[in-house]
Amino acid sequence: MDLSALQAQLRQFADERDWHAFHTPKNLSTALMVEAAELAEIFQWMTPEQSDAASSDPATREHIGEEMADVLLYLVQMAMRTGIDLNAAVQDKLAKNAAKYPPPG
Repeated sequence: MDLSALQAQLRQFADERDWHAFHTPKNLSTALMVEAAELAEIFQWMTPEQSDAASSDPATREHIGEEMADVLLYLVQMAMRTGIDLNAAVQDKLAKNAAKYPPPG
């Protein structure tokens, strides 16, 4: 996935609808939480085994993918609005996690 191209698409989409005034960090973070909750709702009452198998059903798989896409799109918009370089933030966090949680042995 080309993050820069995705950001350009999202910017154009919002420009065409004059939505930038609504895309504040507060609103975007709230929308991100709502979409993450919608993703969790798919699995809410499933057993661990059912949740592992959920994506084998085509309709459920499509629904999971849609909610995951919504989460990603709001996250990318949040990064754009706050000026956070997601690539750099991810690499920094992976390095911190590696130091914090070294492999056993």
